[in-house]
Amino acid sequence: MAVIPDHQAPIFKEAAAKLNTMLKPEVEEDARLVQKGLMLYRQGTVHHLKYMVKSIWATVQDVTPVRVYINVADPEESSCTCPANSFCRHRLAAFFQAYGDVSSVSDWVEDWRKPAKEQLNAEKWGLQRAKDLVKKDTRAGHDYENWAASFRESFEEIIRGQGEPKAYVVPGLFRSYIRRVEVSAPLEAVWKNLYLIAASVHSFNLLTELAGELGHDEESTMDRYYRPLFEDLFNDAEEYVERLAYGTMPFSFDSFLEKLKEETIGLTVPDATVGYDRIDLYRLLWEKLFKNGSWRDAERTRLEKFGDDKRDLIEEIALIHQLVLAKQDGDALKRFTALPVGSLPYMFYWLDGFRVQREWNRMGPFIEYLVQQLRNYLKLLGDYYACKKFIRYALKLVGTYTREIGRGELYDRALAQAMPYSFYEYEDSLFEKEQYEQWGELQSYFGFEYNSISSERIKVLQKEAPEVLIPLYHQMIGDLIEMKNRSSYKQAARLLKKLRTVYKKLKRVPEWEEFFGKLLVRTKRLRAFHEECTRSKLIEVEEA
Repeated sequence: MAVIPDHQAPIFKEAAAKLNTMLKPEVEEDARLVQKGLMLYRQGTVHHLKYMVKSIWATVQDVTPVRVYINVADPEESSCTCPANSFCRHRLAAFFQAYGDVSSVSDWVEDWRKPAKEQLNAEKWGLQRAKDLVKKDTRAGHDYENWAASFRESFEEIIRGQGEPKAYVVPGLFRSYIRRVEVSAPLEAVWKNLYLIAASVHSFNLLTELAGELGHDEESTMDRYYRPLFEDLFNDAEEYVERLAYGTMPFSFDSFLEKLKEETIGLTVPDATVGYDRIDLYRLLWEKLFKNGSWRDAERTRLEKFGDDKRDLIEEIALIHQLVLAKQDGDALKRFTALPVGSLPYMFYWLDGFRVQREWNRMGPFIEYLVQQLRNYLKLLGDYYACKKFIRYALKLVGTYTREIGRGELYDRALAQAMPYSFYEYEDSLFEKEQYEQWGELQSYFGFEYNSISSERIKVLQKEAPEVLIPLYHQMIGDLIEMKNRSSYKQAARLLKKLRTVYKKLKRVPEWEEFFGKLLVRTKRLRAFHEECTRSKLIEVEEA
């Protein structure tokens, strides 16, 4: 069993905090995952745990044994030989086994579960209150003002019915409110879709107001408890809009759409809260629902009247969107490039739209600007996980575009600009193109770990470019010896044998002999290491 060095304990505590954020107790799937991982850990199914500088390796005996790798700095980048694509119970069990060396696993689980208990109680109350309201009301008729009034009344009754809610109970209460709204929708399909679109817009604004009034608009709180609700509202609105936009709408809709159109102005009002979510909802409605040319012209005129130096960022994005809808891409991109680099993610909506419509010519200039600004945006963003998330989506868009038009060099440029957050994608690309020397330099720079490289790749390198392995083996051997424990010495000895084989293949035996001789002198006080070298017949071979 590996023992975590004391100086590495803070890294594991940081990883535990990241898992606390990554896994949400209010999500049933995550709750089951933690329960199963905890059970495997407590049943003693984790064996052969090894700590290797930046990672954990272990075997977990489940129905069948699985091999687990955990990147301690970035748990999301971990892997397991089980079929699960996401963070699984085996990875969690292995992490608990290692974390138990530096802190209490039970305390972590208790802290993680606490908000879920209160949220469950609040959600039960909210659901009962929603049922009571439904009993009093009939289904909504065809009256926009009544719709708007009923949304606010239900929101206030359910969300604030027990006083000011804590941030972590808002999701449960909000889901109860949404159920109440849905069951009150008109029965006719076409009217039901319009009603639910209006509900999404009003609910979005009501939820935004709530976050601001209760002081829940701090970024971490928004990300954990509010952002999923905004995303659900957007996704629901997108589904209802799709149903409505491609059907035949009655003339009686016109006055409703006029009022809903005016409601979207609220989505562009200057406010630092949930900017991406609200402007995306605005863009969705104006792209798919409000297709009347005179409406779009009037909206563009409204936004232009503020003056170039008086528009808020969100208002500027709204204006650029109207230009994109009018296919005035040159003006749109010119305005966008004048914005601060922190605005870069707002481009994703248009890029995704171009991708869906396969408008590669329109997409090109925007992609070029995205790649050009990647490094500047990452410097501004700073947070590791935020950078990883941003790069994952950006590379998906860049990759789709470059594959379609055959511009692999642009994708490579994007990978280079996105380092280190594109490490895995970049090293895959270099290896596939047989650029082994550059691949090796990349691995060496970012800290090579032998077990993180597949045996298939090692075999390819041993055959095609064995010289690339030499500095990588040297680096890892040094790191393992520095850990100063028996397990790491065994691994170092195994790597030394592989390194000796490479030197022999390259006919550079004198270099090996000089290196190994100096290593033995430098480690003469590490008796355990010398014992492992003897067991591996490294010293015997040298003495012979």
